[in-house]
Amino acid sequence: AKAGYTDKVVIGMDVAASEFYSDKDKTYDLNFKEENNDGSQKISGESLKDVYKSFVSEYPIVSVEDPFDQDDWTHYAKLTEEIGEQVQIVGDDLLVTNPTRVAKAIKEKTCNALLLKVNQIGSVTESIEAVKMSKRAGWGVMTSHRSGETEDTFIADLAVGLATGQIKTGAPCRSERLAKYNQLLRIEEELGDAAVYAGAKFRAPVEPY
Repeated sequence: AKAGYTDKVVIGMDVAASEFYSDKDKTYDLNFKEENNDGSQKISGESLKDVYKSFVSEYPIVSVEDPFDQDDWTHYAKLTEEIGEQVQIVGDDLLVTNPTRVAKAIKEKTCNALLLKVNQIGSVTESIEAVKMSKRAGWGVMTSHRSGETEDTFIADLAVGLATGQIKTGAPCRSERLAKYNQLLRIEEELGDAAVYAGAKFRAPVEPY
């Protein structure tokens, strides 16, 4: 607010909670990177859910990715039920762009957005199917790069072609990231006046197809 960019800059979180979840005692260790970790920062899924809720009420957060462990369907569903109208709850490790897991998440109302990684599921056909299922369920879709990314620009074309409204490809630095943004600029240039910026409607930029 002090900078004068209220409603112009918002926050998206990629928590990757599977990285600090202990299946042994079913807790999340918020101090997992500390060498001399005494375990005092371990909390339950319920407590972590409340942490996210406090963040959302205090800061302009619009998207939370992987808030819980990839198999913690229960707390995903609880968080989605409680703040899903306000915030996009994105499944990456939870869904792995797999239509079978997407179908389960839709049925159980586990999240409300898909992180689309084509080389995670392994085929464009399955990726498109996962996107169609997500859109029909009223979900958002975020097209994403992966670690070890190359300068290939296909995901930029895919994001526009599938009208996902969102792309996640890192900060505008390094050639493998800039290549995607440059491709988006080329697509916009080619489309001219027909180009549509999703803007605030990024969660549902077009009607489901």
